[in-house]
Amino acid sequence: MSDAADRPWAPGRRELLALMGAAAIGALPLPAWAQGQSKGGVLKVAGAANPSSLDPATGGSGLDHTFLWPIYDTLVEWEYATLKPKPGLARWSFPEPRTMVLDLNPGITFHDGTPLDAEAVKFNLDRNRADQRSNIKADLTSIDAIEVTGPLQVTLKLKNPDFALPAILSDRAGMMVSPANIKALGGNESDRKPVGAGAWKFVSWADNERVVLARYDTYWRPGRPYLDGIEFAIIPELATGLRSVVAGQNDMAYSLPARLKPVIDRAKGLQVVTAPTLYCIQVYFNYARAPLDNVKVRQAFNYALDREVFVKAALSGLGEVAHMTLPKTHWAFDKSLVGLYPHDPDKARKLLAEAGHKDGIEISYGGYNDQDSVLRSEILQDQLGKVGIRLKSTRGTIPEISAQFFGAEKKFDVLLAAWTGRPDPSMTYALGFDKGAYYNAGREADPALVALIRQSRESEDLAARAAVFAKIQRFVMENALSAPLAFQFELDALAGRVKGYEPDLLGKPKFENVSLG
Repeated sequence: MSDAADRPWAPGRRELLALMGAAAIGALPLPAWAQGQSKGGVLKVAGAANPSSLDPATGGSGLDHTFLWPIYDTLVEWEYATLKPKPGLARWSFPEPRTMVLDLNPGITFHDGTPLDAEAVKFNLDRNRADQRSNIKADLTSIDAIEVTGPLQVTLKLKNPDFALPAILSDRAGMMVSPANIKALGGNESDRKPVGAGAWKFVSWADNERVVLARYDTYWRPGRPYLDGIEFAIIPELATGLRSVVAGQNDMAYSLPARLKPVIDRAKGLQVVTAPTLYCIQVYFNYARAPLDNVKVRQAFNYALDREVFVKAALSGLGEVAHMTLPKTHWAFDKSLVGLYPHDPDKARKLLAEAGHKDGIEISYGGYNDQDSVLRSEILQDQLGKVGIRLKSTRGTIPEISAQFFGAEKKFDVLLAAWTGRPDPSMTYALGFDKGAYYNAGREADPALVALIRQSRESEDLAARAAVFAKIQRFVMENALSAPLAFQFELDALAGRVKGYEPDLLGKPKFENVSLG
């Protein structure tokens, strides 16, 4: 990791919480996002990518969440700073380890006026874990049966204890869609005609141009939302998105690269938000087929990477080296893995030779075509090329390239992308490495790893869970199932009139507390 002197200072979660606590007792002025809010107005946001889908079950991009949160409330929510689960649409309990009970809040309706009741929750959970088009089946594999045990109560019978379920139900799996809408549309139309129960309802989506949402007037939380609407202008080139905020065309640009922070600092009247996240830039491997089915090739890939240089060159130092798919501030981080893959070109060449590639190897590679992804690709190609790993690259948009790698086509051997984080680490490892998981391009998994992922959910005790995650992380990294590079810090630019915005550890903006001054 770069020394603190080499990168701009960014407040950590402890500092942020201390600031909030001090402000609460009058020791410091309130930060901009904690000041008083008023109702009305349309928030205009520069969206970083076109959604892959507006149906939470079928989407394939972690960047979709910023569009999904406003449309869909979740059964469980989380605290912004810690990702600790808290009640959302429902309260939960575990009467015994293999039974989870969800008690819904009364009087909630979907945007089409139909009730969000126990039958609707059962429909959603059954669809998420069994529908052919669902990409989140791996989240719910512990569920054996779902029973409606009251008008507003659902009981989940589990195959094995799963205390990660509250966090899981705070993500896509817990986003409730209208059963009536799904049944009426059929086919693939739910991707583009979403009906949820969130604070804003869907109005329109012009591909690669704009997504428009409007206030849901009978939203179940009193006094919310503050905003009349949200309009996302799809601007994949992040510098252009920031310029639109500087010019007053939009109110917010998010997930900005560190190279743009000086632009924000120089602009008049803009607020800057920066904070740690779970956003891990990494190389995904399709290790179910040659040549990535050889662990020595994957290990050579990892030894060839100079992660320190990558953080400085690709992130301007506004990030940290990734030793695994969790950052060092996370409760499940295993410090024993730090240094497992030092930058060692000689070791990389030796492993390639042992794998039968003494003259080097060509690997097909998928990457994105935005400016920052192109820069990352160039750094990666340079580092790998020095050890004889030649990348035959194809570039395109995030939805296109991601679908070609993770979907049925399996077009590339590797993909340079990011894992955008999930509320519980078991979700990260289940979705990325479990058998059949969408983000496991080859869909295969070692039974020992599958068993460990299941075991990680069997206890409520964090220390016990951390011990299991240490085994999972060691298995993943020693077998080089991916090549994590760096964690990118959140960097957002907000117009001065935006009030109430608060960053979260996932680094995916939510707008529930946002208003316009």
